[in-house]
Amino acid sequence: MKKFIHYINTEVLVKAANLNTAHLSIKIISGIVVSKFIAVFIGPEGMALIGNLRNLLSAVQSFSIAGLYNGVVKAINRFKNDTLELSKTISTVYYSGFFTTILLSFLCYNYADEINALIFLNINYVYVIEIMAIVLPFYALNMFAFAIMNGFSKYKILLIINIIGQILGLLVTLILIKQNNIDGALIAVVVTPALSLLITITGILFRKSLISSIKISNFSISIVQRLGPNMIMAIVSSIAIPFVMIIIRNYLIVEIGIKEAGYWEAVNRVSDYYLMFINSLMALYILPRFAEINTRKAFKKEIFSFYKTVMPVFAILLLIVYLSRSLLVTLLFSEEFKPVEGLFGYQILGDFVKVLSMVIAYQFLAKKMFWHFIILEVFLFVIMYFSSIFLIDVFGLKGAVMGHCLSHVMQFGIILLIFGSSQFGVINEESINEY
Repeated sequence: MKKFIHYINTEVLVKAANLNTAHLSIKIISGIVVSKFIAVFIGPEGMALIGNLRNLLSAVQSFSIAGLYNGVVKAINRFKNDTLELSKTISTVYYSGFFTTILLSFLCYNYADEINALIFLNINYVYVIEIMAIVLPFYALNMFAFAIMNGFSKYKILLIINIIGQILGLLVTLILIKQNNIDGALIAVVVTPALSLLITITGILFRKSLISSIKISNFSISIVQRLGPNMIMAIVSSIAIPFVMIIIRNYLIVEIGIKEAGYWEAVNRVSDYYLMFINSLMALYILPRFAEINTRKAFKKEIFSFYKTVMPVFAILLLIVYLSRSLLVTLLFSEEFKPVEGLFGYQILGDFVKVLSMVIAYQFLAKKMFWHFIILEVFLFVIMYFSSIFLIDVFGLKGAVMGHCLSHVMQFGIILLIFGSSQFGVINEESINEY
C-alpha cells in the first residue's frame, strides 16, 4: 500500500495536469449529468436507444481515423527535428484518415436506412444517421489537429479548449434533451463531438508551419505498411465490442423489452465511469513502463507489482460501488431504474477480471503480437455474444451481465496461458520503439 501511495504522489499527481487526465475528469462529470437528464426526461427506453447510437458512433469514429491517433503523437515526438520524415508521416496519416473518413461518411449517408434498422430496429431515426455522416469529417479533422498539438506538448491550450468544448457540449446536450426528449438526445450524441472543432481551428493557428508541410506528394506507402499492424489492432479493438454490445442490446429489446435493455445500458454506464479511472492510470504508468522493459523477468515483476499494489485498491473501490449501488442508482438515474441494482454483482466481478486481463494484454501492443491480439479480440467478441444470448434465454436480463462476467473470465484464462508461454520471452526493442 505504501508503494502505491508513493507512486500516486510521485507519478500520477505530478502528471495529473496531463491533458488526458484532466479531460477524463470533465468527461466523467459531464457523462454523469447527461445520464441523470436522460433518466429523468426520457427513461430506460431512451437509454437503450441512446446506448446503441453511442456504440455505433464509437465504432464509426474509431474507423474514421483508422486507428492512427497514437501514430501521429508518437511520430511527432520522434521526428520533431527531422522535417522531411515528419512531413512524410504527418502527410501519410492525414490523407489516410481523410480518404477513410470521406468514404465512411458517404457509406453511412447512403445506407442510413439499413444502419437505422440495425441501431433503432423498427423506429425511424434515419435523419440522425444522416447527421452523423455529415459531421463525421469534422470529428476526424478535429482528432488529427488534437494529435498534432498533443505531439508538440501543447497541453495547456488543449486543456483549456477541452474544458470549453466539454462545457459547450454538455449545455447543448441538456438543452436538446429538455426541449426534444429522445430526438434531442440522439442529435446531441452525434453533434457534440463536432463542437470541439475549436480544437482544430486553434491547432491550425498554433502550427501554421506544420500545416504547410502536409502534402499529398509526401504520402508514403511504406509508412502505411509500418503503421498497418497498429492501425488494424486499434480498429479491431474499437469496433468489435461496440458491435457485440449493439447485438446483445437488440436481443434484449426483442426478447425481453426495451425498458430492460435500458437497465442494462445504465449499469454499463456506471461501469464506464470507474473503468475510465483505471484506464487513465494504465495510460499514465503501465504503457510507459512497459516501453522500458526488455526481459521476461522484468515484465512479470511489473505485472505482479501492479496486481499487489493497484488491484487491491481497485477491489475496494468496486466493493464500495457495490455496497452503495442503491444510492448510486438513485443519484445517477431515477427511481424508475431500481431494477439496475440487481445487475451490479456480475458486472463488477466481470470488470475486475477485465482489468486483470488488460494489464497483461497491453503487452500485446508493446510487442506487436498482432495475431495474438486479433485472435483474443475475436474470441472475446464471439464468447461474449454466445454466452450472453444463452444466459439471457435462461436467466433473463441478469444473463446479460452474467455473459459479460463469463466472457472476461474466459479471456483472462486464455491470456494467462499466453502469459505463461515462451511467447513472453525477451522483448524486441525495435518493436517497442516503433510507432
